[in-house]
Amino acid sequence: MKLEAILIDCDGVLVDSEPITNGVLCAMLNEAGWALSSEECMRLFIGKTVRSEAARIEAHTGQPLTDAWMADFYARRNVRLDAELLAIDGAVAAVQAVHAALGGRIACASGADRFKVEMQLQKVGLAPYFAGRIFSGHEMPATKPAPDVYLAAAAALGVPPARCLVVEDTVTGVTAGVAAGATVVGYSPSSVGHGTPEALRAAGAVWVMTHMEELPGLLVSEG
Repeated sequence: MKLEAILIDCDGVLVDSEPITNGVLCAMLNEAGWALSSEECMRLFIGKTVRSEAARIEAHTGQPLTDAWMADFYARRNVRLDAELLAIDGAVAAVQAVHAALGGRIACASGADRFKVEMQLQKVGLAPYFAGRIFSGHEMPATKPAPDVYLAAAAALGVPPARCLVVEDTVTGVTAGVAAGATVVGYSPSSVGHGTPEALRAAGAVWVMTHMEELPGLLVSEG
């Protein structure tokens, strides 16, 4: 089957944001009374929205997860992302290559809020390749692991999900891509914050990359 479009997750695939975001979250949860390590915070929250884990957070802190707390989290997160964020190694070149090969039929489909996604892509120079084709799970009826954000991205590109390649680094994201009916490849470098190759395959990834430079070649091997 010929693949006609690529739908790419953002955090952990295009930008190395997970250690930064989770660093802020871990610090704030500790301040709120939940003593957990950065490794445990990564394990619990990677691939999930903070609000989706509200019950867990409230149980450990003994405090409600308020809009004010979330606003503080977003503000502190954004300051650090703006100061520290870098692209995933090889991601910019990979996006440039697949954008050219597919005539621009690529989209960014993220579980994060739109402001964060757009700010991050702008920060690392990827925004022009996804202009008008950025989709946030926050704006969907349900976010990942539900397929909504990938279905919306495929529909906007005018490509059936079955002819789309999804790139994800978490079990939550792979599950969403599979549920959408797309072919899913995983990304699992040695750095912390990503699903293991075994976990990504178990969730339905047909291949697992260890470097983003492998992505353009998948259009040939999978197509």
